[in-house]
Amino acid sequence: MPSAGALLCLASAVAFGAMGIFGKLAYDDGATVGTLLSVRFLIAAALFWVLVLCSGAARHLRALSRRDVCTALALGGAGYSAQAGAYFAALDRLDASLLSLLVYTFPAMVTVAAIALGRERANLRASAALALSSAGLVLVLAGAASGSLDPVGTLLGLSAAVIYTTYILTSAGIAGRVDPLVLSALVCTGAAATLTLGSAVRGDLHPEALSPAGFGWLAGIAVVSTVIAVTLFFAGLRRVGPTTASILSMAEPVTTVGLAYLAFGESLRPAQLAGGALVLAAVPVLATARRRPRVSELLAPQERTHAPELIGAGAPGRPGP
Repeated sequence: MPSAGALLCLASAVAFGAMGIFGKLAYDDGATVGTLLSVRFLIAAALFWVLVLCSGAARHLRALSRRDVCTALALGGAGYSAQAGAYFAALDRLDASLLSLLVYTFPAMVTVAAIALGRERANLRASAALALSSAGLVLVLAGAASGSLDPVGTLLGLSAAVIYTTYILTSAGIAGRVDPLVLSALVCTGAAATLTLGSAVRGDLHPEALSPAGFGWLAGIAVVSTVIAVTLFFAGLRRVGPTTASILSMAEPVTTVGLAYLAFGESLRPAQLAGGALVLAAVPVLATARRRPRVSELLAPQERTHAPELIGAGAPGRPGP
């Protein structure tokens, strides 16, 4: 029987995996990309601050230096908002299932960048994982190209993975110093400010156009796929450790693919399924390739900002987006 920590990680992955489905449904009920991003982070930031106050984590906030506070706000206002923006702009053009596989190439990207920066050593397992992920991405794109592949959406999806990789590597330092709830609240606050202002300037902020159902889907992204997902992940991470958590989080794209089929009838072609399997197979290989993986290298995005949302658990939220 799975341990409590494993169940928490799996529940987090399912919550993150539902993000793309909520987003598609919100678009169908009147949400624009700008409205979705603004409402999501405004709600998530408010809820994280409530959790900070109720959990006693506020004492960690008072102990923070001004530099760490500004850094966390900037991570949200620049990095996390850019990643989330790319993800949800891509979601407006691509199937949720295809997008989830494109974004999930970020663990391999993090490994390549970490080796290039001298943070990790190249080894046989890492090389094998990168080969699996690269071959999987080729199959995913080739399978999609045999149908109708939106080049802009594909570029945005891969850009989300690249931006999240950069976000993970730059946030590793502060993630080791700041309480996870406090960091999540600060990052979401920074993202909410940037995205709300940016959407208003672009004329893409139209909450009045949302139907009640549309607002409900946006609340689902903020509550279920951001606040609950991140909170469950950190709770599970403390119990099972980063390696197990990273492997269990593979349930995220699997959840997205399954829910997309049930909700929209989306189906992946055989080549895409094979490619997705290779992309996912790279994750446990990468996890076991590290002798002592750090928490700050394991998660998001979602926006992870995340997550999901996997390599980079110190970063609040995954690609999740």
